[in-house]
Amino acid sequence: MLNTKRIRNDFPILSDITYMDNAATSLSPEQVIKAENNFDRYYRSNVGRGVHRLTNIATQMYWQAHQKVTGFIGGEESTTILTKNTTEAINMVACGMKWNSGDNVITTILEHHSNFLPWMRLRKRGVDVSIIKTDSQGSFDPDELRIAISRNIRNNKKTKIVAITHASNVLGNLLPVREIADICHENGAKLLVDGAQSVPHLPVDVKELGCDYLCFSGHKMLGPTGTGILWMKEADIRPLMVGGGMIEKVSFRDYTPSEGYEKYEAGTPNISGMIGLARAVEYLEDTGMKNIKKHEKKLTKKLLEGLTDLSGVTVCGSVSDHNRIGVVSFNVEGLHSHEVAHILDEGAGIMVRSGEHCCHPLMEHLGLENGTVRASLYLYNTEEEVDLLIDTMEELTRRL
Repeated sequence: MLNTKRIRNDFPILSDITYMDNAATSLSPEQVIKAENNFDRYYRSNVGRGVHRLTNIATQMYWQAHQKVTGFIGGEESTTILTKNTTEAINMVACGMKWNSGDNVITTILEHHSNFLPWMRLRKRGVDVSIIKTDSQGSFDPDELRIAISRNIRNNKKTKIVAITHASNVLGNLLPVREIADICHENGAKLLVDGAQSVPHLPVDVKELGCDYLCFSGHKMLGPTGTGILWMKEADIRPLMVGGGMIEKVSFRDYTPSEGYEKYEAGTPNISGMIGLARAVEYLEDTGMKNIKKHEKKLTKKLLEGLTDLSGVTVCGSVSDHNRIGVVSFNVEGLHSHEVAHILDEGAGIMVRSGEHCCHPLMEHLGLENGTVRASLYLYNTEEEVDLLIDTMEELTRRL
């Protein structure tokens, strides 16, 4: 069981607001802020450079942070790279793979722009991009992936990678990643999973997912902004950048890159950010990811039931609390999503997201020209806050 009262004491920002915009950016507890600040206060130095005591401490802390994050996703004996965010991580894969004419990428209509545009841009290099559409619930039959791959083979195209989200940032539904992974590997394709919405909220093990690449963001899981992770089962892509810190040796004629994550982290990295992210992971582990999942499931069920009972409110996607995360999108008849978000903020101090959520193709597919209002829950949200949102929406719809 979560001790929500104790957890909320670690987030002073929650003293006078109800924060339900966690799918965009979560809040950071005092412990994470302290871990970041301690780097600057007590051992600020560059990593992997020099031999003095400060750089030794910083290098060790930075290395341990990689180990902590790797263990959190069950990714031992692999490569875990610090990036700025999920967007950069996905771009690193898209730009780092070797592409040939006739290669194909398969993705879905559910994707955030960060897992859509990097692949779309490859069309300029002669790479074909196939997009699988979903139903209104955000679901699709994995057999459609088999059909898409077979169609590519008939058209003399090779499906090189499948790039999918683990959980939709609009509809909240989870995709059957393990089944998709099996289909990919049966057909010689790699699988990239956008875990930005799943890693912060569910127990995630890359071995169970069966993916080749997992990308996620620190700022959605209690960590600092400007931090993200690219996990690779095999270090099989070319570095996006070269320069200081990523080389073993340089001569007039050539250079030899370092092994491990250093190969992909040219230049001075966000050292305090990575240390802060590791502390966020520790916080989540101490709380228990199973406990967080159970807590959010309870809140999500309450929110879905409350909204579906309101006249004039339409929930987008499934109204079931099964096989989903705590992301709930809805609309109010006669009001733009931005209007609703503004009313919730000004009238009740409730912070939600509104608009198209960086998912323009999905919004067009679903016919949601004004986007949606999105409430996204996390470990520090409470049943009382969910009641407040429902009561505020009830009052709003009664006045329309």
